[in-house]
Amino acid sequence: MAVHVEPVMGLPVSLDLRDEGEFSAAVAEAFGWLHEVDARFSPYRMDSEVSRYGRGELPAGDLSGDLDEVLGLCAHYERLSGGAFSARLPGRALDPCAVVKGWAVQRAADRLHAAGARRFCLNAGGDVVTAGEPEPGRPWRVGVRHPEQPLEVCAVIASRGGAVATSAAYERGQHILDGRTGQPATGLLSVTIVAEDLANADALATAAFALGEEGIGWAAAQPGCEVLIVDADRRVHRSPGLAAG
Repeated sequence: MAVHVEPVMGLPVSLDLRDEGEFSAAVAEAFGWLHEVDARFSPYRMDSEVSRYGRGELPAGDLSGDLDEVLGLCAHYERLSGGAFSARLPGRALDPCAVVKGWAVQRAADRLHAAGARRFCLNAGGDVVTAGEPEPGRPWRVGVRHPEQPLEVCAVIASRGGAVATSAAYERGQHILDGRTGQPATGLLSVTIVAEDLANADALATAAFALGEEGIGWAAAQPGCEVLIVDADRRVHRSPGLAAG
């Protein structure tokens, strides 16, 4: 059993590991991977693979398999959202961060699982992967921050394995843009998606937020997902199957 916290990708990443046994090497590997992703995929680092590719310094044939996968995921969610989700906005540098964080944290969780960990919660700034139960018969309880009250939660979600991701404007302002217009997304205050995989949950949450009000029905229609959405009129839209903590 252990709790480990490190700043990575500009946010705190915490691991609550409840398995008995020695997992220090696996924890180091998981966090080492996250730091590697930060160095290779950050659009804010001039020497990162993403920045170099975005400037045209790397031909498509020379990309790493990881970046090729990330770009494929970006293209998939752009098609799925009708262009509202986009890593390539006019006049802006290539920015795949909306895919990279969830993808990287899910990969880190997969590394822990491969090492034998079965009961843990990996939290990257509110985007969460859980496995098993912290105690027999009790799920992990994932709090969803209130979109207007920073010290309050608007919901608690029960999770025994899967992912929870939230997109909102309360941390970084209007940083989510509608790829169809290039303008800040409007119509929603927060979007939380519950899915089996954090890469999918995180990208869907961003895409739904970018879609605005039409993102409510769009997100609810995605297979294998449950949603909790607060719109600009403070109305709450919640999937019937969403498990309360």
